[in-house]
Amino acid sequence: MINSTEVLFFTLTAYFHTDVLNYLYFAVVLTLYVLIVGSNVLLIVVICVNRSLHEPMYLFLCSLLVNELYGSSSLFPFLLVQILSDVHTVAAPLCFLQIYCVYTYAHIEFCNLAIMSYDRYLAICRPLEYHSLMTPSKITKLVALTWLFPLIESVGAMFLTVSLQLCGNTIDKVYCDNYSIVKLACSDTTANNLLGIVYVFTVILGIILLILYTYAKILKVCFSGSKQTRQKAVTTCTPHLASLINFSFGCFFDVIQSRFDMSRVPLVLRVLLSLYFLTCQPLFNPLIYGLNMSKIRSLSKRGV
Repeated sequence: MINSTEVLFFTLTAYFHTDVLNYLYFAVVLTLYVLIVGSNVLLIVVICVNRSLHEPMYLFLCSLLVNELYGSSSLFPFLLVQILSDVHTVAAPLCFLQIYCVYTYAHIEFCNLAIMSYDRYLAICRPLEYHSLMTPSKITKLVALTWLFPLIESVGAMFLTVSLQLCGNTIDKVYCDNYSIVKLACSDTTANNLLGIVYVFTVILGIILLILYTYAKILKVCFSGSKQTRQKAVTTCTPHLASLINFSFGCFFDVIQSRFDMSRVPLVLRVLLSLYFLTCQPLFNPLIYGLNMSKIRSLSKRGV
């Protein structure tokens, strides 16, 4: 039984042993990363340089897009190095750093989507009070909470993981994952499990209830409101719902793979499912929001 502080490296076993195709995989991953960085940065710049977009809706979107850059950058450079490497190992400190970044990315994403649903609720259900309720001060506090709470809360989870005594150093993934480290533990993982349960039944459940409440109210207003109200709700809520569903599917795929025996599933499919929420969300969010938001669409048509 060895302490995690004594583990110098972890071995990642989910990489394909196909030397001929390594450069093709590298080119595909690099292309995806360039597309993600380019599209997210472009949309952030468009929002920042145009004062007409300095509204709560777009400021929250900016926060979401910055998080996409954060999450994808915690994965793609690492993947690029590993694809061209003959030995798929990662130093323990770098592995724990990647776990922290991926962990916080997922939490920040979920919080961002919840704040955006709350913003849409105020805009559609309480339009006359919207600007008095969604003040610059409140926007700043919501964005700060969206980032600071996950970053601080994740420190406790990481401390428990780093403190575990491990019986091995093999991870059956293409990147470091918190639950994969916990499964290697020889010591008691009760504290880790309790923290996970508490987080699910307080934070995650609370966020889900908030989102369900806001959309229940929005639907109620849509059914009883005018055609213009319904059109506004559809236009502003469709990209948010699409992003929320996409991210939920990605998290579901990752949880299923981590918690259940997937040995009968082809390795290629397992790798793709584990990468889904770190790849598709940053890739499709700029497309989803850029195509559906009328102001951004009109600005792009004018070449701004």
